[in-house]
Amino acid sequence: MAQKKAYEVDGWLARPDPRFLLVLIYGPDHGLVAERGRAFAEKTGLPLDDPFSVVRLDAGEAERDSGRLLNEARTVPMFSDRRLLWLRNAGAQKGLADDVKALLAEPPRDAIVLIEAGDLRKGAPLRTAVEAAADAMALPCYADGGRDLDALIDRELGRAGMTMTLDARQALRRNLGGDRLASVGEIEKLALYAHGAGEITLDDVLALAGDVSGQSFDDVVDAVLEGRIADFDSAFTRQCQAGGHPFLALSGAMRQFQALHAMRGALDAGGRNAASVVATQRPPVFFARRKVMEKALERWNGPALERALARLQGAVLQTRRRPDLQEPAARQALLAIAVESARLARN
Repeated sequence: MAQKKAYEVDGWLARPDPRFLLVLIYGPDHGLVAERGRAFAEKTGLPLDDPFSVVRLDAGEAERDSGRLLNEARTVPMFSDRRLLWLRNAGAQKGLADDVKALLAEPPRDAIVLIEAGDLRKGAPLRTAVEAAADAMALPCYADGGRDLDALIDRELGRAGMTMTLDARQALRRNLGGDRLASVGEIEKLALYAHGAGEITLDDVLALAGDVSGQSFDDVVDAVLEGRIADFDSAFTRQCQAGGHPFLALSGAMRQFQALHAMRGALDAGGRNAASVVATQRPPVFFARRKVMEKALERWNGPALERALARLQGAVLQTRRRPDLQEPAARQALLAIAVESARLARN
């Protein structure tokens, strides 16, 4: 099976194996999918601005025009020894998966096929077709974690010739990770703001907090944790109207409740209070959020945390099955958890 683990993808893309004629890059982080797709396209050595060498297709277009992908892949190049077929926005289209399967049964001699897709669950037709083929590679892209974010910050600041203090880094990381392109944009904006200083400080990050929070669902998650129902509703609506992806609210809440679940185990073991448990977390909880986490840890018991996590997992699954219902599904799940938090506070 030709596939890589998430942590192996960057290493493979640094030196792509030319044996693989079709590469599928997929995952929920659309920005990271796009960034890695372009990195692979550049590695082909073909001029990306030449329409004779690079054919760009949308998955919807390929789905409607049955056989388009096969015809393009088998067209003989006019001005080069091969062509790149770059297909974007793939998903659960069955016709596209069938075309890919047929293409891999008789691999093209003069074409390289790059497919960028959204989050494909295990067993999805397109993912299955690629993973089962000898000449194809599947590369997953998931939201950046702690080490990935630090590497991203270091990379972008290195390009700008700047450094950053530790407390500034901790503050910035809170607003990154949902989408790679959005994260890069935030770092670039911060570097531009602090241009000429050489080092970015916490004051610089806080000075842009208003702009950064516009890309973040942190206020939404905090309102859920504290049971502030009206604040949750207004914050969630504001973020969605500003173009925020509802899935980011679910993933942010999931991370917070998973962290709380682990901390609750330490608290229930005895001998420590909530403040002590929160203070010893690694990576450390950002100082501005410690009080929020302490209160949430005291309020939410183990069974309640498990119910909240199960509800969030169900909502994530629903958003993947019905992308058109992402906003109402996320709102309903988070609102229910906010109501339970308010009830726990009363009790």
